Parts: sequence; structure tokens; C-alpha cells
Amino acid sequence: MAVPPIPPPLAQLGRRPFSFYPAILNAGHNEWVYRSATWSDVLVRNTKTNEEVSVPRRYLGEISRVDAPLMIVGLLAELEYRAGVVWPVERRVIEMPRAVGAMAGSIAGSMNDSNRPRFAQSSAWRAPVVGIRLESERTSRVGRVAVGSVAIGLAGCVLAISLFRGGVIATRAFYAPLTQADLPLTAGDGRPAVIRALGQPAEDRLLADSGQEYELLAYPRHRLYVILMGSGRESMNYVGAHYIGAMDWNWRPAHAVDLAGYGSSESLLRRLPRF
Repeated sequence: MAVPPIPPPLAQLGRRPFSFYPAILNAGHNEWVYRSATWSDVLVRNTKTNEEVSVPRRYLGEISRVDAPLMIVGLLAELEYRAGVVWPVERRVIEMPRAVGAMAGSIAGSMNDSNRPRFAQSSAWRAPVVGIRLESERTSRVGRVAVGSVAIGLAGCVLAISLFRGGVIATRAFYAPLTQADLPLTAGDGRPAVIRALGQPAEDRLLADSGQEYELLAYPRHRLYVILMGSGRESMNYVGAHYIGAMDWNWRPAHAVDLAGYGSSESLLRRLPRF
């Protein structure tokens, strides 16, 4: 039985419009709404052109906590829209043309005495002189002022970000990262299914809380903690414990499943103390 894809955090916005940052190049108006998602892509629609674009999940970043004037969805790479597909932006290096003096010098060096003009028989062959206009003092001063202004602007941006992150300003405007994992596991899976999917854990821990026992399987390579739940110590074995979800390396829900009679296990994972 195929497991449906986990809704991305973007799905929480529903039909609320949002903007990407940085904006997708060549995509026109930077205002979108969420449509649907698969295991690998998220489908969004442009509110102005009604064009639908698939954005790979691996490029989706964090969502802002403020929505004035629009919600902001961060992108982990600069993207551009080409031929109906979203691609990472490629910065190409342009080769500079060769100097005119160097080309003339190479031509002059290849000429021998027999090929020289008569009026140059008694003197060395000279390459044509190319005039170079030196930068004036006024232009140099303007350039230094421009560089200084850019440096001051960057310093101001760094200071503003530091104030926002430090909580000095009340209305913070930074992203809260959320790790989302696509795991082929359901509430009916136990420890053997987890090991088949992710391999042997690096660490195994147990926690007894309010009549329930929880088992933690640590996977540092995936930066995930897989959580199993049983109803008692006798059930906390390779068969009795069932999968209820996974926490990321910062102990936040990264994957949840539907539990019979309880709904999503996300709320249970959020209340679970770290162990």
C-alpha cells in the first residue's frame, strides 16, 4: 500500500498568497498560492498569470512568522524559470578579449626582415601604440565613495539582523527552520520495519511516561530520532512497539503518522520530553 506524501509546511498556508525569497527569475509576478505536493515537488500557482510551477522540495526553506504584507517562503538556492521548469541559476564566466597591444606585438614578432616595409629596414619594427585613458582623480574619488556607501549599508544590515535575532526589537522577522523527513513508515510498522528502511540505529533509549513506554532509535547520519511507543515494558520489544513518528536533531517533529482514534501523532510528539 503506497504511503501518501507528507504535506510540506507550505500546505499550512492553505490558499493564503505568499512570495518566494529570493524571487524566482523569469517567473513574472512574485505572488503564489499552494496547490498540491508530491514526495519530491510542491506545485504552486502564480496569482497573476495563473501559471502552475513545480518547485523541488529540496529547495524550499523556512516560512516567516509575520505576514505583512505577505508571507515569505525562503528558497535555499537562487532559481530561474526556463522552458516550463524551475532550474538553479548558473553564473557563467565570460572570457575577456585579448589586449590590442598584445595582438599587435605577436603579429610584429612573426614578421622577418624580408617582410618589413622599406622605410623600416634600418630600424626595429614597432607595434602600434594604443592610447590608455587613465582614471581621473574625480572618478577615483567617486568610486571610493560608492564602495564606502556599500560597506556601510552591509554593516547596517548585519547589525539589524543581529538585533532581530537577539530579541532587542520586539517584532522579530527571522525564519524558524523546520526539518521535514519523507519516511516510508506507518503507524502499523515496528522496529523491524524501521531497521529495514534506515538500517541499524547508532543508539537505543527507553522512556516510561504516564503508563506508556517509548523507544528512541538514533540515526545521526539522517539527523533523526525515530520514536516507537508501547503500552508496557513487556510490549517494548521487537514486535510490540509501534512507530509514531520521528524527531529532528533539535527535537522537533519531522515526521508524523495517523493513529487510530487519535488523529495525527504530531501533537503527541510535541509533548514528548527529550530523552
